[in-house]
Amino acid sequence: MAACAGVEPWREAVWRAVPEDAVPERFAERRRFLLAHVTAGERILDLGCGDGAFAAELVAAGAAVVAVDVADEALRRARERVPGLDARLAREGAPLPVDEDAVDVVWAGEVLEHVADVVGLLADVRRVLRWGGTLLATTPYHGRLSLAALALRGGLERHFDPRADHLRFFTARSLRAVLAETGFADAEVRAVGGLPGLRAGLHVVAR
Repeated sequence: MAACAGVEPWREAVWRAVPEDAVPERFAERRRFLLAHVTAGERILDLGCGDGAFAAELVAAGAAVVAVDVADEALRRARERVPGLDARLAREGAPLPVDEDAVDVVWAGEVLEHVADVVGLLADVRRVLRWGGTLLATTPYHGRLSLAALALRGGLERHFDPRADHLRFFTARSLRAVLAETGFADAEVRAVGGLPGLRAGLHVVAR
C-alpha cells in the first residue's frame, strides 16, 4: 500500500506539467481510427480520457461516453471541454469505476504503455465490456528496426528514461500475446505511421 501512495500525486504532477492547449500525439490519425470503429448510440468508455479531446469527438459523433482517468487534473480539463460529461476517477490498482457489461466499446488511446499491471487492466476491460463488445486501443510501437534506429540516433536513454511515465513497451507480437491471455480471442494489431519496419504506433481492434 505504501508503494502506491506516491503514484497518485505523481500522476497529478504529470498532468499539471501538460500545457492546457496541448494537442494529443498523432491526434488526427488516432481520431480517424477511433471514429471509423464506433457508431452513434453506442456506450463508450474513454479509458484514460486525459483532457477529454477524444471524449468530445465521441460525443459529437452521437456516442454516450463514460470518461475515466487516474488524475483529477485530467478529469477537470475533460469536464471543462465537454460540459455534462460523465467523468469518473479511477484509483491505481482498483477495479474500474464502471459496472460489469456496461459498455459497447472501450477506447484506450495511448494508455496501455502507462500501466504497471496491463494484464489486470485488460481483464477488467473484459469485465465492463458487453458480450461482443470491442476494445479499441493505440500504443507506441517498439519493433526491432525502430529500436535500432532510435539507438543509432542516440535516443535510447531519453526514450527509456526511468523517470518517464511510459512503463510498458510493446511489439505487435507481445501485445497480441497479452490480449490473448486476457480473453480477447479475436485481436487485430496493426503497425501504423512511418515507413515499414519503422512504424510509430500500434492500432488494436479486439473482441
